Amino acid sequence: MASDEPEQEPRQELRPEPQVEHDFDRLVEEGQERLHRPFLALVATGLLGGVDIGTGLLAYLVVRDTTGSVVLSGIAFSIAFVALLLARSELFTENFLVPVTAVVAKHGSPVALLRLWAVTLVTNLVGGALMAWVVVHARPDLQATARETGTHYADLGVSLESLLLAVLAGAVITLMTRMQHATESLGVQLVPAVLLGSLLAGAELFHCVLDSLFIFAAMFSGADIGVGEWPVALAWSALGNAIGGIGLVTAIRLLRVPKRVEEARADPA
Repeated sequence: MASDEPEQEPRQELRPEPQVEHDFDRLVEEGQERLHRPFLALVATGLLGGVDIGTGLLAYLVVRDTTGSVVLSGIAFSIAFVALLLARSELFTENFLVPVTAVVAKHGSPVALLRLWAVTLVTNLVGGALMAWVVVHARPDLQATARETGTHYADLGVSLESLLLAVLAGAVITLMTRMQHATESLGVQLVPAVLLGSLLAGAELFHCVLDSLFIFAAMFSGADIGVGEWPVALAWSALGNAIGGIGLVTAIRLLRVPKRVEEARADPA
């Protein structure tokens, strides 16, 4: 006896490749814009990024001083990444995925990439140091917490453990960048900003800009941190951040679109 139920068409398997390739094209386009940004605009964007991270520093210290909880403090810190997103400023480690993709596609030069990295890192640190100074002098009651937090990061030193903490930090931030570029909805982009921003600070990962600000705040609060300890922490954490952000996230994701990469390289801007 024949069935009266209508025959169902076979399901077509969803293929993510077209969307992934579209996202690659968007990354190349934005990366090209960043690499060719005028110097003054680059400086202003980096300074504002440091100021935005400084707001997260304030939130972190207030919550940690009140609750003693690193996890809650990390959640409070995520306001910094919300500010970075909404204010269109940039953090040094946010410039791994996007501009590196443009350089791989030959839509920008390695020299322009080094210029972007150097200016953004320096201006992030300058803007963040200014905010750290303002925070600990505007709220001297937070100085004890600032000394404790900053000393922790200064004491990490050069070791496999601290390098791996930095690798995780670079991977987390670059993953956040990738997730935000997967959608044009600002509301959806806020989700990874909060979740991964909280993870970065709450898990006490080793991030070159964020933890430099913690160290600055500790030094401004009178912590016994040697002058040479901060540059070592900066260089070691930046190395790990680059390994995590470029090696673990950017490079592997580019392997998903090898054909599109070759097409872009064959037709450089």
